[in-house]
Amino acid sequence: MSNTALITGASLGIGATYADRLAQRGHDLLLVARDTARLEALARRLARESGRRVDILAADLTDPAALRRVEARLRGDAAIGMLVNNAGMAVSGTLAEADPDQLERMVLLNALAPMRLAAAAVPAFLARGGGTIINIASVLALAPEQFNGVYSATKGFMLNLTQSMQTEAGDRLRIQAVLPGATRTEIWGRAGVDMDRMPAAVLMDVGEMVDAALAGLDMGEAVTIPALPETADWDRFTAARLAMGPNLSRDHAAARYRS
Repeated sequence: MSNTALITGASLGIGATYADRLAQRGHDLLLVARDTARLEALARRLARESGRRVDILAADLTDPAALRRVEARLRGDAAIGMLVNNAGMAVSGTLAEADPDQLERMVLLNALAPMRLAAAAVPAFLARGGGTIINIASVLALAPEQFNGVYSATKGFMLNLTQSMQTEAGDRLRIQAVLPGATRTEIWGRAGVDMDRMPAAVLMDVGEMVDAALAGLDMGEAVTIPALPETADWDRFTAARLAMGPNLSRDHAAARYRS
């Protein structure tokens, strides 16, 4: 059985925590990130503590050539049976204030790269008889008014992509979207957001977030929102969305638009 988990953005934060937890669960690891020194240090520690095989693949996923190398590894390494699409970045500020070059880099890392990796993983996993894909999105996919709109849009992209992948794959693959709220990681400081000024009541520790996400995976959840107390709220949201379906495309405009 394919037992290796490929984790992007694995050198710190959510990705490094997934690496720790999955090694504890008996997975070998392939850790992908830009920071070779951090990857090597993490790989040594996890291999020592877990006894699992831990390999690294240094790659900047905004570099097309580097991204293609990771895609090729996904397609060609039959040991890989799990993809954790975690690599990402944030940019704060409004569309009018933000640097367009940084916004473009964010779209490449948060949306294009995971899409291409998912597109490499799905046929490979199907050919191997199964596999798991975890796409890390954000609750901001559901609340675009609360932060940089391009960041929220990339996370909405990930949620939509995941739901489409679930429909396409059926029960042949396990595919999960994880929508964390604010989580104590370096991503916020790098985006110029001071976590110390955020209310403690909205900030979750990264270990608790990942543990909840993996519990959701074990429970068979298609979409896991670690902070959401009642899954019935998500079910009602989904039902309301689906109820609009028959009226989203019709042969005539709605009566209110006709004089």
